Amino acid sequence: MEAFKSLRQALMTLLVVGLMAGLMAGCAAKAPVNDPLADSAGEVPADAEALDPEVAATPDTEGDLTQTEQAVLNARFGLLFDLEDHDTEEVQKYFTYFNHKARKTMVRWLERSQPYLPYVRRVFTKYGLPQDLVLLPFTESGYNVRAYSWAGAGGMWQFMKGTGRLYGLKADWWIDERRDPYKSTDAAARHLRDLYDRFGDWYLALAAYNAGEGKISRALKLAGCDDFFELTEKNGRLSRRARLKTETKHYVPKFIAISKIFQNLDTLGFEPVSWDMEESVVPVTIPGGTDLLALAGAGGMSWKEFHDLNPAFRRQVSPPHMEATAYLPTAKADTMMAYLADPGSRPYAGYTRHRVRSGDSWWRISKRYHVPVAVLKKVNDTRSNTLHPGQFVMVPGSDSGRAVAASSSSTSPSKTRAIASQRGNYVVRSGDTLWSISRKFGTTVSTIKRSNGMRSSRLKAGQKLYIPNNSDVANKQSVKDAGAVAQLVRYKVRRGDNLTAIARKFGVTVNDLREWNALNSKGTIYTGQRLKVYVR
Repeated sequence: MEAFKSLRQALMTLLVVGLMAGLMAGCAAKAPVNDPLADSAGEVPADAEALDPEVAATPDTEGDLTQTEQAVLNARFGLLFDLEDHDTEEVQKYFTYFNHKARKTMVRWLERSQPYLPYVRRVFTKYGLPQDLVLLPFTESGYNVRAYSWAGAGGMWQFMKGTGRLYGLKADWWIDERRDPYKSTDAAARHLRDLYDRFGDWYLALAAYNAGEGKISRALKLAGCDDFFELTEKNGRLSRRARLKTETKHYVPKFIAISKIFQNLDTLGFEPVSWDMEESVVPVTIPGGTDLLALAGAGGMSWKEFHDLNPAFRRQVSPPHMEATAYLPTAKADTMMAYLADPGSRPYAGYTRHRVRSGDSWWRISKRYHVPVAVLKKVNDTRSNTLHPGQFVMVPGSDSGRAVAASSSSTSPSKTRAIASQRGNYVVRSGDTLWSISRKFGTTVSTIKRSNGMRSSRLKAGQKLYIPNNSDVANKQSVKDAGAVAQLVRYKVRRGDNLTAIARKFGVTVNDLREWNALNSKGTIYTGQRLKVYVR
């Protein structure tokens, strides 16, 4: 019996040593030199799995762990990560889930994180935070800078508007700095530092990041404890109001499981993550009302290329009431900054110049272009309610070119159809509908119909349509890329909600909500209903 125990112990030792050797060999072969995270983990580290609280709370695991995966889950290597390991049933569930059923999702997250991880690590080092916290956006959003949650949280760090505002992130009709990967990362670092100062424990700080500082403080007080895992054990004894949601109880185990995978990418068969894909950009302060579309053109960039670097901007014009930060490619920064010094070189590319006709009003123009009256007046520097025929009104373009498309409504349908047939950049396929095409390109049915002079919604296979401001994507027939223009959020209606309040929360119009959800003219909604919201 003693001999058998000795043999079993020796085999376990060899297994762990072998895994460590394989990990170190992978690091030496693929990780950059002097890279503390890569040395420790082997590689660097808005999808439904990250943003849907039901999926996040109860992963649907499938398949048993292999012997290697089980060893990784159980082993405690001497890696340079600062948080302790905790082996719980929930950790194993998430570990299994992201290694098997959601493996493709994990691969996509790892690929998407590459441009941002080096910067996040530098910021967290600056604030003296544990290095493994750079993995938190995997848990929050899958490192999706454009992500919006069902509750209205935004960006890869998933700030709610109120919390973001406390840390200097502006969010309105013009701009949403929660989607700025640089400003939001600095805000997240400060927020996490503040939470740790409050609780003195990183797991409690993470739980508070998810549920709110007040929620965790009250739960700890009522449970009479100061430890996250003890709190989850006592959670069932708390009143229904004080009890932690399942999403919060599983938030830390999910983070730990993702950390274990990230620390052992090579061993678990994932592709390494590169450290050298960070975008080289120059942050530049731009004045209010800057024509962003013209700025992009000055650097020889398409709107999509510019917007990929600057996802915080929700329009093709910067907020007129404030200075903002634009991130310019280092190689093109000088040319683009020269444009900023002399904007007269190509004015109004991001605006539509609307000529007022008899019968026009601010409200009518607002409805046509889906731009609030207050915004129109702000852009045109007026408080007057009076418009005169022949007068010109500047209308800011949205990031999907909706305003530019709407301007075509002033021409006759036959002329619009002739122009659209020449500019057509999307070929209708069998099974296409205007609704399915609008979803692919992040626009609306009415915009497509106006842009193509259509009175009927009928389509024929082979027919050419003009999709405004998506020509680069459409010419490549890349529906996948075009879909990135808008982020689908399935918003759960709460008690007291109405369409106006929901539209204001996401920066869309009531008409949009009605169209996306096939609501009647009264816009009747009910508590618990799931509404589709396409957020840009």
